[in-house]
Order: sequence, then structure tokens, then C-alpha cells
Amino acid sequence: MKAVQLVQVGHPLELREVPCPEPASDEVLVRVEAAGICHSDAHYRKGVSPVGNMPLTPGHEVAGVVEQIGESVQERRIGDRVCLHYLVTCGRCRFCRTGQEQFCPQGQMIGKHRDGGYAGYIAIPEINAVPLPDEISFEHGAVLMCSSATSFHALRKARLSAGETVAVFGAGGLGLSAVQLARALGALEVYAIDISPQKLAQAEALGAVPVNALDDPVWQIMELTAGRGVDVAVELIGLPETMEQSLRCLAIFGRTALAGISDRPFSVHSYTESIGKETQIIGVSDHLLSELPLLLAYARRGVLDLSRIVTRTVPLEAAEINKVLDELESYRSEARTVIKQVR
Repeated sequence: MKAVQLVQVGHPLELREVPCPEPASDEVLVRVEAAGICHSDAHYRKGVSPVGNMPLTPGHEVAGVVEQIGESVQERRIGDRVCLHYLVTCGRCRFCRTGQEQFCPQGQMIGKHRDGGYAGYIAIPEINAVPLPDEISFEHGAVLMCSSATSFHALRKARLSAGETVAVFGAGGLGLSAVQLARALGALEVYAIDISPQKLAQAEALGAVPVNALDDPVWQIMELTAGRGVDVAVELIGLPETMEQSLRCLAIFGRTALAGISDRPFSVHSYTESIGKETQIIGVSDHLLSELPLLLAYARRGVLDLSRIVTRTVPLEAAEINKVLDELESYRSEARTVIKQVR
């Protein structure tokens, strides 16, 4: 089968011919129909975040159809539409047993530690193959598995309550999901911060108050909230500057959830930005399998509209995928691009 792979860090991905994987007894073989291109994939290609053995097939936002099942598979059937929870874990350690599987010591992320979805097929444990409702397209199902799921987990980690206000830093794929999910969870007002007029317009169409980051976004948010600040900030960009801004715009008892990946530190004024207001900085790592049924229900019912988030599809070709990764590295990308298989 064909796969677009990372052969060497710092170099473009390559289209290669590789063997089709054979599912283990507890695994299913999924024919990939759609695979999202995430900013994390650009980080892996660049070496910002280390990956497993190479050559490696990236792609952790995956949806498709079950093509083959292992002998001990109990629930999935050939022909099932599925989207894939990207964390493959042991299921036995204390983290797995308490529903915190992203910290499983044996955990592997598809597309990072083991081959992912930039390919024709992928083998995955049955438990990771989540039923995809007929109302949700493969392209949208793929993006739900990281872009939307990470935003959902961030809002849950930040303990967003109905009637609170939210600032979303970054109005790309994750940000547009965060805007909609914050409103679904009862946010009184949502502010979307970005430098792109197009992305801000998309966020505004989804009910957010646009804040142009080319001007001081902290000052603007304080003006818009009459000096109070917001209860929750979600940082989805991964820049030290925006991490600092997400903290500075908080109200008393505010929480900022950091989901953007960066290899650079940021500064905190301990008293004025944290101690004096009892604010909290919350790290956000991945998401949970237990969160996916509700997320899928939001999408199935139209509460979460992915049509505004998936803005482009490309074929399984190295040149096209590398171009999208280049755009992501320079923060010039559209909301979300998905690899759509052409058969």
C-alpha cells in the first residue's frame, strides 16, 4: 500500500510503498478514508516533538471503514464506519484504570510512536475504533479525533461552568471547535483571538466576539469585559507570547488551559498574574476515550459544526501534504486540511 512517511526529521515527508499491516487478534484493520493534517505533524517533521522509530507514517486524526477483524474482536464488524482514538494504551495500569490513559507508561500515539493514517490502511486495537455515526462524514470524523477532542478536553480541564466567559487564543481548527464547544457548555461570552481576518470572521459567524491580535489582545479583552477579564482562557497556538497573554487576561480565580505545543518557555509575573488573583495554569495533554461519545453526539446533532472547520482536502501525495505542513509551520494555514483517499 502507499504511505506518506517521515523518513528523516527536518526533511520533507516521502511517498513510499509499504506492506499492508496485519491486525493482531484484538485489532481491526481500517481502510483509511480521511486523515487530518494537524499542526502537531508539522512539529514532528521539524523535530520540535520527538517521534518513535523511522520511517514513520504520521497521521493521528483518522476515520475509515473496518476491513478485517482479529479473532478475538468482539464488537466491531467488517464494514463498520469508525473514527480512531489515537492513544493506544495497555488498559491495565493505574492511569488506564482511572480514565487517564494519556499518561499510560506503555502508551503509544498513532502517527507519532506507531504508524498512523497517512496511508491506505491502519491496524488498531478494537477499543480504539469508535463507531462513527452515519450523519458525520469521514472528513469530519477524522478531525473530531484531535482538533475538536483536544479543545473539548481543554475546556473540561479548565472546569468551564455555565455563565462564565472564555477567551480562545487561536481561531484555527482547534479554536473554531473551542468556540462552539464553549457555547455548548454554557459560556456567556466567547472571545476569539487571532491575527487572521478570515479566521476571525469564521469565529464571529459561530458566535464569538473577534479580537484582532495585531493590537494588544489583553487590553481589548479587558475593555470588552469592563476590566474584569475572562474566567477561562484556552491557548491553542503554542507561542510564549500568547501563553503569557492568556494568563494576563484572566479574571480573579480565572484558569488558563495550555494546549499549544512549544519548545520555548514563557514568563509569569508571579504576583500580579497569578498569586494576587489566585489564577491557575492548567496543562492540557491529549484527550480521553471517555470524552468521545459526547463529542460525537454534539457533532451528530449539529451543535458542533465541522463544515466551517474542514476547509480543504488534499490527496495522499507527499508534495501536497508537505505544502500544508509548511503553511502550518508559518501559521498561514486554513482552519483544517484533511487527506481524502481517492480510490
